Amino acid sequence: MPMFTKLAPAKAGIIPVKYRRAPCIKQGEMTGNPNFLFVLFYNVGGAGDISNVKIKGSNTTWIQMSRKWGQNWQTGTPLVGQSLSFQATTSDGKMLEFDNVAPPNWQFGQNYQAKINF
Repeated sequence: MPMFTKLAPAKAGIIPVKYRRAPCIKQGEMTGNPNFLFVLFYNVGGAGDISNVKIKGSNTTWIQMSRKWGQNWQTGTPLVGQSLSFQATTSDGKMLEFDNVAPPNWQFGQNYQAKINF
């Protein structure tokens, strides 16, 4: 709500918004909490939105992730040092498995791309 009221009065309802991506250059070192993993899914084809996500480290079984907000998903399971795989289900029920998306030496704040898409 605070950001919406920067764009329009609170009573305005739905307003059209145009936006564009701005380039962002990473500066400094990105650190994270090894006991908390936050994942953002983007450029999702098909239905366009993810409704369920599971994550699997190279030393774990499938772990249910919880939605934080939007397409951001989280887990409190320590997975540092393991390659990461994902099972993602779109809102139309299609599930794909993305094996070894992030290598064992993945770093917080980095982007990793799957070889398949919805």
